[in-house]
Amino acid sequence: MTITATAIPTSGKEDGTVRYARIGSLELEAGGYLPDVVLAYETWGSLNPDRSNAVLVQHALTGSTHVARGSTGEEGWWEQLVGPGATIDTNRFFVVSINIVGGCYGSTGPSSQAPDGKPWGSRFPLITLRDTTEAEARLADVLGIDAWHAVLGGSMGGARALEWAITFPERVKRCAVISVGAYSTAEQIAFAQSQTLAIRQDPNFNNGDYYDGPAPENGLALARRIAHITYRSALELDLRFGRQAQPKEAPLVAPVLGERGRYQVESYLDHQGKKLVQRFDANSYVAITEALMSHDVTRGRGGLQQSLSRATAEFFVAAVDTDRLYFPAQSRELAAALPGDVAVHVIEAPIGHDGFLTEIGQLSAQLGEAFFS
Repeated sequence: MTITATAIPTSGKEDGTVRYARIGSLELEAGGYLPDVVLAYETWGSLNPDRSNAVLVQHALTGSTHVARGSTGEEGWWEQLVGPGATIDTNRFFVVSINIVGGCYGSTGPSSQAPDGKPWGSRFPLITLRDTTEAEARLADVLGIDAWHAVLGGSMGGARALEWAITFPERVKRCAVISVGAYSTAEQIAFAQSQTLAIRQDPNFNNGDYYDGPAPENGLALARRIAHITYRSALELDLRFGRQAQPKEAPLVAPVLGERGRYQVESYLDHQGKKLVQRFDANSYVAITEALMSHDVTRGRGGLQQSLSRATAEFFVAAVDTDRLYFPAQSRELAAALPGDVAVHVIEAPIGHDGFLTEIGQLSAQLGEAFFS
């Protein structure tokens, strides 16, 4: 098996630019197989001589690897936390972010070419978060990273970080799990299934083999609408939109049902759906969502405490107080079951689940003191 990568960064001159690594074949947990996996990744900073300063930052469901600015100047999604002089100071730490297997930002996914030269499409296998962790461990090998100084992420990124700490305890010294629990609950699976069904029922989906024709944009946009409702709190939606009509539209004036105008909140969800359609692949949305459904650190490992006892990392657990997708109670359950005395830090944000992105700066001092001082 040949494992190769582009030149391993030795300086920060190309911070925040996408690189690629071939990590070989993957035998998958559910029985599938990927013969030649490519991972896309970005780095910031430099790996020190003893390779002890590497930090893995895991993206959320539809996130990219672009955590922070770099040579491109493009703003990253965790600018409050990562960068020169930030909590995770890229003058001191070598930060890595990896596009998940199944994704559409450069890693092997449903839109990638299969061995026959055609997109995987409907043939793409079922992947789990354990599969993605195995793939990422191969990339760590390529980069010469035996153990991470820290692995952290929010939402699905937090689930990925936790899986790293349980699957490879000897390779994770510190682990921050933000806005996610130890497993996906029945309700979370129900929300996720509604989203994947919206995509699958789009007339253009064609069982996933749509790459030579129109994409299932309506289904993907609807999936994003469903998801976004769970990402924001009821209070935030009420305060921001209330029952206001979209300008120049009248929700209660129409001769027939299909001709009424929209409320502002409907227009907002439409906008969120259209934005995602412009940057994301529908098959990848299905593949990654189902990987998140698989999230369960106890699978095949015993009870929760027994499963978490495998970890040797120092943990940092945090929740958003208004989160109605991953309730703070799940973070408390996780913290209570982890070895040692693990506190739950709280992000106070009326916005809801997305507070792990917009208000991550609230954790800067605590994270810095715990992991990066």
